[in-house]
Amino acid sequence: MCNNNGSDGNCIAELLKVILVLQQNVCPENGLDSCDRPMLGGGGNCLICNTRPVMLYMCCGNGVPLSMPTSKDARQVCSNPSLGSSCPDCSNVFRVEKIEGNCCTFRVLTANPDESCCNSQPWIATNSFFTMNLDCCCIVRCLNDCYVDCVC
Repeated sequence: MCNNNGSDGNCIAELLKVILVLQQNVCPENGLDSCDRPMLGGGGNCLICNTRPVMLYMCCGNGVPLSMPTSKDARQVCSNPSLGSSCPDCSNVFRVEKIEGNCCTFRVLTANPDESCCNSQPWIATNSFFTMNLDCCCIVRCLNDCYVDCVC
């Protein structure tokens, strides 16, 4: 069971709120090196970044990042989370979409199979979403800011 030991809030929730605001500033029409750097950056091949992809690690998760299905098919499960993004039907990379209180909705991102644009667009948005109680998350790993098509 997950518990929030601090009464002053959840540092993971606060960090994800910062990421969400940064993403919304890039895409204002969407109602929606440290993780909390003040602006989304771009690499040499990326002019405009709209996403700060994250990996999530659960309390008592044995150091394995959370992995979720890349589709809404109820039969698809990520039975071997250690495979993570190397399993074609699962991914452990997510985009913050919405935060309400201590719950966050994430979009599952999947690796871009088109190698010609992997530097500027390494991830593809899926239509798979999940919402989690942030009290259960103990680590957020931020990946390089990037552009993800079809999220704004």
